[in-house]
Amino acid sequence: MKKLFTLLAFLALALGANAKEIVDAEVDFSKYGDISEWNFPNSWGGSESAKARLSIKDGCLHFESTEATDPSWDCQFFPIGGVNAEVDVTYTLHFKIKGDHAGNVSMLGFGQTPYGQFAITTDWVEGTVDYVASSADGNILMQCGDWVGSWDIAYLKITHEGKEERPVEWTELLTNGDAETPWGDLADVKFDDMEKNYTICAWSKEKGHNVDTEAENNPWNPFPAPIVDDPDKAGNHVFLVDGQIADTEGDPSAWDNQFWIQAPRRIKPGEQVKVHFRYKASEAAKTNTQIHHQKPSDYMHYVGIGDVNFTTEWQEFDQVVAWPTGGDDQGWSIAFNLNPENKNAIKFYFDDLSICEMKLDKGFFVAAANTTTGLEYDLDNAVELTTDDDVISATVGTAGKKDTWVNEVMISTVRGNNSAFKAATLKPSGVIDGTADTWLPYAEGSNAKIQLPAAGVWKISIDTNDLLVNFFQVEGDAIVVKEPVDVVTNPEVLVINATERDWRGNDDNGNPIEEGGVGEGQPWDNQFWIAANRNLAADEETVVEFDYVANKEAKTTTQCHKVDDNGVPCTYLHWSAIGDVTFTTEEQHFVKEFKIAKEADGMRSIAFNLSEIKDACDYTIKNVKWYLKNDTEGKTMENLIDATGTENFWIKIDKSAPYKYGTDPSGIINVKEDAVKNNGAIYNLAGQRVSKDYKGIVVKNGKKYIVK
Repeated sequence: MKKLFTLLAFLALALGANAKEIVDAEVDFSKYGDISEWNFPNSWGGSESAKARLSIKDGCLHFESTEATDPSWDCQFFPIGGVNAEVDVTYTLHFKIKGDHAGNVSMLGFGQTPYGQFAITTDWVEGTVDYVASSADGNILMQCGDWVGSWDIAYLKITHEGKEERPVEWTELLTNGDAETPWGDLADVKFDDMEKNYTICAWSKEKGHNVDTEAENNPWNPFPAPIVDDPDKAGNHVFLVDGQIADTEGDPSAWDNQFWIQAPRRIKPGEQVKVHFRYKASEAAKTNTQIHHQKPSDYMHYVGIGDVNFTTEWQEFDQVVAWPTGGDDQGWSIAFNLNPENKNAIKFYFDDLSICEMKLDKGFFVAAANTTTGLEYDLDNAVELTTDDDVISATVGTAGKKDTWVNEVMISTVRGNNSAFKAATLKPSGVIDGTADTWLPYAEGSNAKIQLPAAGVWKISIDTNDLLVNFFQVEGDAIVVKEPVDVVTNPEVLVINATERDWRGNDDNGNPIEEGGVGEGQPWDNQFWIAANRNLAADEETVVEFDYVANKEAKTTTQCHKVDDNGVPCTYLHWSAIGDVTFTTEEQHFVKEFKIAKEADGMRSIAFNLSEIKDACDYTIKNVKWYLKNDTEGKTMENLIDATGTENFWIKIDKSAPYKYGTDPSGIINVKEDAVKNNGAIYNLAGQRVSKDYKGIVVKNGKKYIVK
């Protein structure tokens, strides 16, 4: 509590009299007479088992269950979802809740904070919980399958302390979103015509229509969505998907028929856009949405704008959306998978398509802060870089006024909204030394804060032709430049005697398989970790090297993990680390540049799953290097592991708890088994347990699958 009080006190001091409580989301359940009147936020996350247990009772959201669900996480929902969060901002959840008995409910915090336990008592409690957002996905997720009994929530509210921002103006990106102009020659544009396809704002795919006879398996391709008369309003025109029976075997039937709203440009991860459209269908149907690349049908990311539930009446979707930050950064369109549940031949109608971008100042802008004195960023008034000879420049801080000195800056290509500013920042690579001669390459880097080597008045210059930036100290504290050091090699020879995994294992539902049955076992029955000396931040660029050999050929997979307070690798964070590593009986050298993914922010260790094969296997890894990437070969700004010893290496043998290499495993502190490694369980990419009907990229038995 003391740390929280100190943080809030500092925020109040830093924000000063201009600070105010900004409400990001609020739901008062007394406004609803029935659960049907409450539209589940981000409804794709509300499981059917949760909806069956929820109702509106006495002005509250009422949960009642006579038995636990199996698995417990099958019962989950978003009481608040689809809100645009800002990374690193502290949000406060306000609540009023009581239960018929005391207990805990699992809750995922706002902005993808890791799981915590939400305490419920038998008395009404009005309280708050603080979260620091680690992504732009502003959701509160409750998992309540373990709760047998009832609880009630009167209200929920999300707020944060901040300054009032300037009002947002929006500019339309789409052309012909109202469907009132015939396609004309554009009707012949092909979905894979990368020079013209973005001129079409609406694409349709109907099973069996527009078949590619030359392609393998003869797939049917998207085409400009037909423009037809509005069935309900004479003289109005709409887009149509004349859906056919979705009878493809298995999950792919969900996307037998599809629709796309396509932007004329890529939208950056985290960028806020305002999405609007009207929609109806010839019969009720739930649809899923995703993000696709420029070419319609080219899948990019499983998170779109949530599920869209069609009825036979026209409805409107109107929401400001933070473009998903997962996947890569080449998202152009919102894809609708029209048949995840209803497989009938259904006509889907769309009208008044709109994707608006914020009307922002364009150019290069720099905002500054001083983390030691409490000088805060003022992104609304970021200084524009203007022409100075062959480059553009701006100065932050005022000469002769030490209280204006800064030690950190953010550079963006837009100004006018805080979220937009952060989503369009630039990130330099290399060492800032404060001289006029050192020009560093830069690239896009969402929410990139640039630490300067000393506080002072700084002139920022950018060469936009060669994509270079210079940081020149006009005046300020003495600069101590951190020089690159030699990359160190840890010479330890690490031998991991992985045991044969129990091939019987569990079935797909997590139930033990009886003697004589065949299951998949668990790839993490045996593991090896390389643990860094500190937590790593998203977008840090590192290099991993080692020599490796085994007594038989064996593929291993790798993941990103956290460590607990004792330094023990224990918590799964992200399914992808340095990729698959395939051992052979011939010694090989592994080297890979490893950029920390946004989903792996705060990771500390690389986990090797050594039981991808069934057999016992002796793995040998030696001459390990892990260091920050540097332009000079053999040099780095930081070695992430020690030059000698085994402090950075951990193993797990035959389902044991992790223990430090070279120590007695019986003496290690027992830790909770990695959440992602429960037998037969399914997880999304945030490490959340999900039910078997979850759509998107999932991790199951250590492997990733796309479920559409």
